[in-house]
Amino acid sequence: MADITNRVAGTAYLTVDGVSYALAGDLEYNPSIVARESVIGQDGVHGYKETPMAPHISGSIRDMNGLSIAELNAMTNVTVVLQLANGKLVVGRNMWTVESQTGKSGDGTVEVKWEGLQGSVTEN
Repeated sequence: MADITNRVAGTAYLTVDGVSYALAGDLEYNPSIVARESVIGQDGVHGYKETPMAPHISGSIRDMNGLSIAELNAMTNVTVVLQLANGKLVVGRNMWTVESQTGKSGDGTVEVKWEGLQGSVTEN
């Protein structure tokens, strides 16, 4: 009999170019390549507009085991891999860090966000 699970959330694992990072939480990913917004006039809805967006992966990692914030900031052309509790594998290829990576001493975390070109984040 097959091992069937109803697990949909919980544990997750993060690696960047094969290096594991301690994931504290707030893990997010978005493989979308466009954002749509309704176009509304005074006489009703006219349709929608579509603009490109950068796919991204982000999360809060633990500032431990020799983590270097400068190395996070220098990341370009990296592969980010997420393994989720529901069995999903999310892969971001040729990604770079964006925004500021700031260490927080209160809980020992660093917020980090990677973005890439359209189609760079896939989910299986």
